[in-house]
Amino acid sequence: MSAKYELRRVGGNRQDQKHFIHMLWDLYSQDPNWVPPLIMNQQELVGFKHHPFYDENHCANFIVMHDGRCVGRISAITNQGHNQRYQEQRGFFGFFECIDDSEVAQMLFSAACKYLAQEHGLTDVRGPVNPSLNYEVGLLVDGFDSPPTFLMSYNPPYYERLITEFGFEKCQDLYAFDGHVSMIADLDPKLEFVIREIRKRFNVVVRPFDPKRFMDEVKLFLDIYNKSLVATWGFVPLSEAEADHQAKGLKHLLLPELTTFIEVDGKPVGAGLGLMDYNQIIKKINGRLLPFGFLKLMMGKRKLDRVRLMSTNVLPEYQKWGFGLLALERMLDDVLKMGVKHGEFSWVLESNHLSRASLERGGLERSKTYRLYDRSLQDFADPA
Repeated sequence: MSAKYELRRVGGNRQDQKHFIHMLWDLYSQDPNWVPPLIMNQQELVGFKHHPFYDENHCANFIVMHDGRCVGRISAITNQGHNQRYQEQRGFFGFFECIDDSEVAQMLFSAACKYLAQEHGLTDVRGPVNPSLNYEVGLLVDGFDSPPTFLMSYNPPYYERLITEFGFEKCQDLYAFDGHVSMIADLDPKLEFVIREIRKRFNVVVRPFDPKRFMDEVKLFLDIYNKSLVATWGFVPLSEAEADHQAKGLKHLLLPELTTFIEVDGKPVGAGLGLMDYNQIIKKINGRLLPFGFLKLMMGKRKLDRVRLMSTNVLPEYQKWGFGLLALERMLDDVLKMGVKHGEFSWVLESNHLSRASLERGGLERSKTYRLYDRSLQDFADPA
């Protein structure tokens, strides 16, 4: 270990936990596009406070210190659901942040890899995920000229070099597509034809989320979400406890106008979800919900002009028909009435050719690219 830097494993020490969380404000102080995380949410996702993801999984957090200042951090994460589903022995890394110094990055990655290989007997590592594909995911590798939308990751360009220098190689890209309301007039007529054909062939009903039945509606959405993504690369269903936790976190952020349920013959077969780009407010409250940040978030949510369209999920037997277009069509009038000008569709896997083709046919442009990396842990296995 370098005498210049000190590596620490973050346990229950409150000061080290504070270093882990708050190093971001120092690292990004000169970056106008950075948006701080919600501090309370970040504390849960790295295991400093209870989060149901860690009911079955584990993480170890590491920091590197220099002259009393935190200059790097990382989480090493196990995901039992992933390894059971894909018959792998794979660990993950996430919450990686680092100054532009290869030595610091090497210390962090080595510590994470040793933990995964030696304490859990894992053979491969993938990342970044914060802490899984159901949350913030991927390293930004293209599209640094604008801030991230709500619940999307952000990092400096040099992180790609630090990661690949350690031997990580690309395994999958994820894309964000950007659109403006002015593009609606130029939509491909084929998309309108698809919607007409669906309505002609199926007894279909579309409706928004009913806030009076909040928990039932959230459970319905998450049931469709879990069932619709079974064939998606890397997907692991949310546990019931995670789903409940997500629901509570979204209760005050969901707007019915940005939701859709699709029913065929009375059976729910699809759902769509968008969220306002709350990052516009989170930046102003500096990631702090207390004492007044939450109030500003609630009061300002209908004044925002940008939306993130997160998901259009359709049960597998209906996916080839283009039912996702119905979900978006239902939201469109409401979005326009709310004064929304921009929309981001994110994220979309590069291997999801159907979704990518639909968005590109609609005239949307790829605005950001996020990348996941893989590496073998063979070099870090316990010599014994």
